[in-house]
Amino acid sequence: MFDGKRLHLAGLARAGRAVPERAADAAHSALHAGEDAQVVSGVHVNTAGLASLEMAAREFHFMPRQPVHSVLAGRHASRVRGRGLDFEELRPYLPGDDIRSMDWRVTARSGVPHVRVYSEEKDRPVLLLVDQRMNMFFGTRRAMKSVSAAEAAALVAWRVLMDGDRVGGVVFGDENLTQLRPQRSRDAVLQLLGEIARRNQRLRADAPAGRGASQLNQALQQAARLAHHDHLVVVVSDFDGHDALTRDLLTRIAARNDLLAVIVHDPFMSELPPSGELVVSDGELQVELGLGRDAVRKGIASFVDARSRELFEWRHLIGVPVLPLSAAEETAPQLRRLLGQDNPQARRGRVR
Repeated sequence: MFDGKRLHLAGLARAGRAVPERAADAAHSALHAGEDAQVVSGVHVNTAGLASLEMAAREFHFMPRQPVHSVLAGRHASRVRGRGLDFEELRPYLPGDDIRSMDWRVTARSGVPHVRVYSEEKDRPVLLLVDQRMNMFFGTRRAMKSVSAAEAAALVAWRVLMDGDRVGGVVFGDENLTQLRPQRSRDAVLQLLGEIARRNQRLRADAPAGRGASQLNQALQQAARLAHHDHLVVVVSDFDGHDALTRDLLTRIAARNDLLAVIVHDPFMSELPPSGELVVSDGELQVELGLGRDAVRKGIASFVDARSRELFEWRHLIGVPVLPLSAAEETAPQLRRLLGQDNPQARRGRVR
């Protein structure tokens, strides 16, 4: 029986796989020639491929106000904070100053009205958390989830640079993570993309069985230390291994920053074929499940439904916008659609 406690798909599912086994073998062989060698589309990415997404990043943006049909719209997440304010000076009150800027303590102490003057910060740092653990190395149609996550991260990174903001990241695998502090330069973006590609190319179907479920929380803890206030933190993951601590960390980050959760998924689990076998693993042991059995199909469907509800409840419980990203579809059009910009006018302009 399928108990529904945890489900890991070991590499390529035997039922309905679209990425052929020989393609994965070819990609594995290519990696011996170099970390950033020519890769098989959909199985792995390289830095050049992620860099080529720069033009596609012009077709969406992160604006404070979102259209009503955007995932970012709504009662709990109708806007992002945008840039914060830096304290500039304390000076005597002048006619026309906003009384709300009055510093009442200094005024009372000195007997002379004083106001606090602020200037808008020149940028808003953006921190990308990119999941490249073994649980992401699964795909049945267009690409592996790990590939879709890498593409989404690249698109966001290029968009942020176009907006004149700093971008950095925390890229994590099953054993450790790499931290890159936000910077404003093409070299910084390429360094981030290179780290994503390096970790992505390490994923393979015959990798050791260990799974780093705790690495998600490790990455979030690192993000909480880096993003003190007024950052935009974008988490791109399937959120495998999430628990109560995950929600607490997301709440902590969202209290002082804008936070987006991009949940990468593969439709295979919600559209199971009528027959075939599915390889399920807990990270150490694995078993084949016959998809022709009603009990198995109902157990998997129940697990997927419960997990989806739990993740999407974050939108209401802690006010975190949740963007579902399918590995079976092209990444850039999905981001446009999810951000409410999948129309000709959005694609033609408003590049800021």
